[in-house]
Amino acid sequence: MRRFLIWSALAVVIGLALAGGGYWAYWNFYARFQPVTISRNQAEIQRLLDEASWVSGGGGGEPLYVIGYRDSASTQRYEREETEKLRAGGVEARVIVYARPDREGQVQSTPAERATVAELWLSRDWSLYQRWTATPSRNWTAAGIPAADGNLARSAVVEASRQFVVRLNALLRDAGAPTGYPLVIWRDRDGFMKACACADSRSWAFIRDDFSAPDVVAPSVVAEPGPAIPPTVPTPGDGTPESLPYPTLGPIPPAGQAIPPAQPGTTPATPGTARPRSTTPRTPTQPTPPPQPTQSEDTTFF
Repeated sequence: MRRFLIWSALAVVIGLALAGGGYWAYWNFYARFQPVTISRNQAEIQRLLDEASWVSGGGGGEPLYVIGYRDSASTQRYEREETEKLRAGGVEARVIVYARPDREGQVQSTPAERATVAELWLSRDWSLYQRWTATPSRNWTAAGIPAADGNLARSAVVEASRQFVVRLNALLRDAGAPTGYPLVIWRDRDGFMKACACADSRSWAFIRDDFSAPDVVAPSVVAEPGPAIPPTVPTPGDGTPESLPYPTLGPIPPAGQAIPPAQPGTTPATPGTARPRSTTPRTPTQPTPPPQPTQSEDTTFF
């Protein structure tokens, strides 16, 4: 009986350890990356999103809001890798940017960033946003954009972007949704609002599944090459560069035959013209006689 109780207790401990390990694995590798369905404050969250000045590259279809700031590497990565996939699934990605306020005396935004955020909220210029994100932040000077610092109206716009984020995060925390950047908010097929703090790429697949968006977007098809263009033959006088004509060479003498020197009073031949043949017959040269042996006292030399 004692042995049975010991084995029973051991089995219970092992079972609890396996159950706890399985739940931890489920939460760590799957559940914590799932988006949160918003069941509270939906109307107020939607009102904030509608009133915010977002920018978009178009695409139509269902709206999806991406909230972040310029120097957020995860936000830039999400836009770069997921926007085209979502557009292929019929989604319009709407980007809302804000300038972070100073924190404990530490400046978290630059004057150029604040000026650009104010301009984007006022003009909603997508091409400006593309130029901004394509330029390293240390090289962006906001040339041609009015400064926000010292401008009461534009400073108010920058502050409005900050208050929008503060209010939105408060509503999401009250609804049990985590906050982080990029903060992605959308509605699924059934109309339920969902939110995701998508700093980890393992969360992105859940968003694509809600829209049946592809995991990989095929590269653009390269146009087939057209017919070959024939080379242009330059015509003298038409303005095209012309090459020198190939020279006309005279007859090449056989190997070992010397070229006769020019006779006095004659004009030397110019390159490209044939040398005239001499009419005077040439006297054949006599072959050199072979060496004769000579007798010495002890040897014979040749």
